[in-house]
Parts: sequence; C-alpha cells; structure tokens
Amino acid sequence: MSKNALVRKAKLIAQAMVPALGALVGDAAMADELSYFDQRSDPAELVRSYYNALNRHEYARAWSYWGADGKPDQSFDDFVSGFEGTLFVDVYVGNVQSEGAAGSTFHAVPIAINAWQEDGTATAFAGCFFLRMAQPAIQEPPFEGLHLYEASLEQVSEPYFVNLPDSCAP
Repeated sequence: MSKNALVRKAKLIAQAMVPALGALVGDAAMADELSYFDQRSDPAELVRSYYNALNRHEYARAWSYWGADGKPDQSFDDFVSGFEGTLFVDVYVGNVQSEGAAGSTFHAVPIAINAWQEDGTATAFAGCFFLRMAQPAIQEPPFEGLHLYEASLEQVSEPYFVNLPDSCAP
C-alpha cells in the first residue's frame, strides 16, 4: 500500500474517531459530531446512514434500512440485543460495485468496521453489504427504495481498515 493511501486511511480513521472519543470521555462538543445523517439514494451513503443510526442508538431507523420487512431471519428484538454494549462503530466503506438484472439494480459495498464496546474494547470486522433497488417505474404501492438485503461480515485483526475487501461477490 502506498504512503498516500495510508495517509488517506489514517485521516479517515481520525475523522471517524472524533465522535467515539467524545462519547467515551463525555465531551459534548465531540459527541455532537454524531449529527443525524440519513441518505438512502446512494449505496455507500446508505451504509454510512445505517451506522449513523446504530451509533445514535436509533435501532428502529437502523432496522428500516433492511427494507419493509426488516433484517431477514431476525426479529427486531434480536436485532437490538445484538448491539447491546456497543458504544460506537467506525465504518470504512470501499468502492461500490453495481449491476442491473431483471428490473432491479444490485449493489455490493465492501466495508471494514471497528465496533467499540462500553468497556473500552474494540472488535474489528470486514466484509460486504448487499443492497437492492427495484426499478421505481414498475413498483406498485407501497414503494420500497434502495435497501440492504444481505450482509456478510467476519471478525478480522486490527487495524480494521487494512482488511477492507477489494470487491464483493453477491
């Protein structure tokens, strides 16, 4: 990895760490960096919005990114309990790959995350989120926009951003 690429990654991590450090030390100005962010038109921004909801502990909003029925094979209560003890999640998003098929557009989003726990420990994960957008012109009510439909994450060694997948295969 080139020096410039490492510097870019270090800057991204530093920016992501400001809100987490604010929450850890009780600094309201730093924690205020966790302003509400909800962008559902772009795959990478949708993933960032999902983690913004989790970081703000807005679990109903995070659940909604999974589409009308929520996360597959999981109840809302189980979804929420899966984040018990999680203080903050840093997310690093890679290059999105997109393709169209049968009236839908599918997107694969490589990510690497660091999940900070209330006890001060962190666990790193890397993998992919998969998103789908059915052609809006052929949908009947209720309309369903771009949404997550699958995720594949595995625990990795730190530093987490070095483990970002180059690509994802749905």
